Amino acid sequence: MPDEQKQSVADLNKGIRWEVFIPTFLVVAIAAIVGIVNKDMLTKASNTFFFWSLDSFGWLYQLSIMASVVLVAVVTFSKLGSMRIGGKDAKPKYSFWTWFAMTLTGGIATGIVTWGVNEPLIYYGNVWGELNQLGIEAGTPNAAIFAMARTFYNWTFVPYAIYALCGLLVSYIYYHKKDSLTVTATLKPLFGDRVTKPLSSAIIDTLSMLALTIGLATGLTMCITLVITGLKGTYGIQESLPLFVGIGAAIIFAFTFSSYVGLDKGLKIVGSLNAWFYYGLLALLLITGPTLFIVRIGTAGLASWMHNFWLWGLDPIDIGGEALTRSWTLFDWAFWVGYAPVTGIFLAMLSYGRTIREYMIVNWILPSVFGIIWFSIWGGSAIHMQMTGGADLVGALNSGGAVMALWEFLKNLPFGLGVIVVPINILVILASFITCADATLTNIGSMCVRDVPIGTEPPAKIKALWGISVGVVAIIMAAYGGGAQGVDGVKALAAAAGFVVLFVFAVQVIAFIKVFFVDKITE
Repeated sequence: MPDEQKQSVADLNKGIRWEVFIPTFLVVAIAAIVGIVNKDMLTKASNTFFFWSLDSFGWLYQLSIMASVVLVAVVTFSKLGSMRIGGKDAKPKYSFWTWFAMTLTGGIATGIVTWGVNEPLIYYGNVWGELNQLGIEAGTPNAAIFAMARTFYNWTFVPYAIYALCGLLVSYIYYHKKDSLTVTATLKPLFGDRVTKPLSSAIIDTLSMLALTIGLATGLTMCITLVITGLKGTYGIQESLPLFVGIGAAIIFAFTFSSYVGLDKGLKIVGSLNAWFYYGLLALLLITGPTLFIVRIGTAGLASWMHNFWLWGLDPIDIGGEALTRSWTLFDWAFWVGYAPVTGIFLAMLSYGRTIREYMIVNWILPSVFGIIWFSIWGGSAIHMQMTGGADLVGALNSGGAVMALWEFLKNLPFGLGVIVVPINILVILASFITCADATLTNIGSMCVRDVPIGTEPPAKIKALWGISVGVVAIIMAAYGGGAQGVDGVKALAAAAGFVVLFVFAVQVIAFIKVFFVDKITE
């Protein structure tokens, strides 16, 4: 090996935070193996712990998250909004709409595509008892309005405030306080240098990274499974080991390569392309679908959501009940919170040169408005199809599981559009995951390396290593576990890991208050 290569390897080894890398890697691998050998044991243990955490700490989720909504709103519309991230002379690297496309697609994954149809229909049909404690009858206009309102609540301004708060805190600590690009650094305003000692720093960053890596592995497994259910339900292609491995390998190659070449050549291009796919699908469904119904149900849903904003936002479980609040809202919050501290690192890397108000517009307001439009068009169209007898989408959910209504909906689009839209939607699902995974690998790489210089990315080799490793774990869970084998358990484990990060997030909320409202601002 040439001396230059030896030196490069030595520098890389020296720069890796092994105290974070090794524990995270081992836990992900062990969880995958347990999920394959005994999925039921992993699922039961994870669910028992996770649902205990929601029953006991649902109040902390809600208080922390609603506090983040208030805080980002105040920062956006106060004089702090004019402060430029990186200093007065900092210049942004990306154009406004490219920046928006990268942040939107980098954080959205396959969720909005998967649940745009399925979640409103689940509420509308009371599939698992979501309406039982509310006195709303399934399949009625009131159920339709509630379905839209609750989906808006779960997917727009509230959860995006979680990401926005963490990202702004990381941006300020990194660019203005010149500290490290880690979760631990965001806690220094409260605990000082004590929190950066090797042991405490390793524990905090490992927990945050663990939630992210398990979430990425689970997301890839679910992405593979979702694509295969679409191929099976639409084209009759049966599940097989080569199909799982082939689709998984293609996705792994795509997102690992995209992350390897860097943000400018990877996520920037794929994210912008994916955003145009989103816009095109929205326009197509709005024009060809029940346009008046979409507008009316979306408006009514907004009214209901705003009317119930604080009631839902401060419900620890007792108001909505277990089937609705615990199994949907708090379950979702665990995923968002689990991703948030480290996703904030990704948002910070893109925010340089922008004002805080611009940052909030791109990372809080615009994604939320996009979500309202998306769920109004997709969810509204699906509910209208169910109401008018165009297809029994609720029946598809009852018989085929939580994601089957999407494919049944697409097959029954007017004018035979399903023939065109189904393959496009599969492509969008793949592109959505690739952009999110690209961003996630950047986050993971940043957490594994010491002292990432401002304006740079973590080493490509580190990102590639994690991409391949997480991808192999996901293929093992999906393929060698027999399709769904292992998925439920690791999904529950990912949500449980999010609970562990809840306490980090709650402290970040307090640190945010201290940094922006108590301490003197460093511009």
